This record gives sequence, C-alpha cells and structure tokens, in this order.
Amino acid sequence: MATKILLIEGTRADHLSFSNGLTKKGYQVESVPNGTAAMSRLMEVDPDLVVVDAASLRTSGKRICQTIRRELDGLPIILLVNKAQEPTEKVEADVVLTLPFTVQKLINRFRPLMPPKEEDIIHIGPIRLNLRQKQVRCLGKKVRLTPRQVALLRLLMEHQGEVVERETLFKQVWETQYTEDTRTLDVHISWLRHAIESDPRHPRFLKTVRGVGYRLDI
Repeated sequence: MATKILLIEGTRADHLSFSNGLTKKGYQVESVPNGTAAMSRLMEVDPDLVVVDAASLRTSGKRICQTIRRELDGLPIILLVNKAQEPTEKVEADVVLTLPFTVQKLINRFRPLMPPKEEDIIHIGPIRLNLRQKQVRCLGKKVRLTPRQVALLRLLMEHQGEVVERETLFKQVWETQYTEDTRTLDVHISWLRHAIESDPRHPRFLKTVRGVGYRLDI
C-alpha cells in the first residue's frame, strides 16, 4: 500500500508543484489548495504525512500546522518555506525545509517519519492495523490495543465482508473450545468499535449479524 500524503499547495503560476514528482515516485498524493480544505479532508484521507507548502500559499503555514497538530497529534508534518518565511520561533512541524530543493530531498527528509514496513501493517479502507505496535488508526483516531483486541480485529479484517461466526472468533482468538462466554466477546467488540468508529452506537464498519456473529464492512 502506497504511503498517503496530504499536500496543501497553492496554485501560484511561479511555484513548482511537488505533486507530480511525488506521484511518480510511487506516493499517493491528495492535493488541497488551502488549510480549510485540508481540515475538511483530513479525516477521510487519513494520510501518513501532511506537507504544508507555505511558499505556495502566501502564508507562514504556522496556523495550518497548529490546527493539524491539535486535531491529529502525532501525524508527521513537513513545512515548506522560502527564505523570507524561515521561522524564527518553534512551529508545529516535524521538519522545516527552505526552498529550493529537489523532490528527492523532500522524500529523504520525511522517509524516517513514515510508518514501519507494510508487512507489519494490515490496511483495509480507512482502517490501518499496526501489528508490531499493537495500534489501530482509523478516521484520524489512533488507539493502542491489547494483544487480544489485535487478534480479533486482524481476524475480522482478514475476512472483510464475510460474516465470522461467534464460535470461530472464540476458537481462533481465545484459543478455546468453550464458546458460551458471550459477554467477553461483546465487550471486546465494543472496545474495537470505540477504536475505529466515529459513532460506536451506530457502527459504520463493524456490524452485528444477530444470532450468527460479526462482519467488518468497508
């Protein structure tokens, strides 16, 4: 799965866009023209990285970075500025780069900030399960899970779109033939819904199939 970048970039005719260069390097780029558009798309895009090209926006980019950091603390932010915009005080960005520079230099600076290798991650739709860090990210939320929750969500993701029977979940996740403890399973499902759903009481992804089991719909 390609790394997703939310690129906040203006449309100045005298400014070279980084969008095409990043796309050619294999990155999935979502471009928006300003901070307002970025915030409206942030949760849906669920990017791995935000690049704020302040030099193309005729702004310092400080407020945009602050807003993103407030909404999604921990999401890597790269701020691009020209010489006159170089900050004299701390900004809410992981890296500040002063133009001019190449696309490859931009990649070299943000690559260490990227998630671990894809073999440690199961990614379906907006749900990204990090097996090594025992962490799930969905719709802008990042939640740490217990090993049992990781195993349960992994099983549901591997059978996305299929109904997984309660007995199957017990046998594979709890490694037991005793399948009568319905409360334990229900509690774990509730925890997962709080981790991945915007409204756990009206789940969009993790559905109950009454009398049978659960299904993850993406």
